[in-house]
Amino acid sequence: MKISTKGRYGLTIMIALARETDNKPLSLKKIAARHELPEHYLEQLIGPLRNGGLVKSVRGAYGGYQLVKPPEEVTAGEIIRLLEGPLAIVEESEADDAVKRKLWDKIKEAIDTVLDETTLADLAEEESDGYMFYI
Repeated sequence: MKISTKGRYGLTIMIALARETDNKPLSLKKIAARHELPEHYLEQLIGPLRNGGLVKSVRGAYGGYQLVKPPEEVTAGEIIRLLEGPLAIVEESEADDAVKRKLWDKIKEAIDTVLDETTLADLAEEESDGYMFYI
């Protein structure tokens, strides 16, 4: 399993919004500049995040994006699955063998547990402590 730039950059957007402690709107331009990411690509990712009910847009001179829910209520798994789709360890054709299938299922379960137990607040806190959370 490999998380693509969609998932990684989507997490970056969401962590940046979570770190806005006063919940002011944050523009994609600022996020792109801070993290040295292509703004155009972030614009493509914000749509699914908005449609998925995780962010809302604020219009105006000081507009941008805000989280819809508190960071403690949003998990990394929710963000990754929204942008990446269902997570798979191996292709279905590679999962024929029952013995190996049990292993793949255990690995997927462990990954799902970590993603679903890690909140956006956890990620934002780790980043603010000087530690960048990499996936």
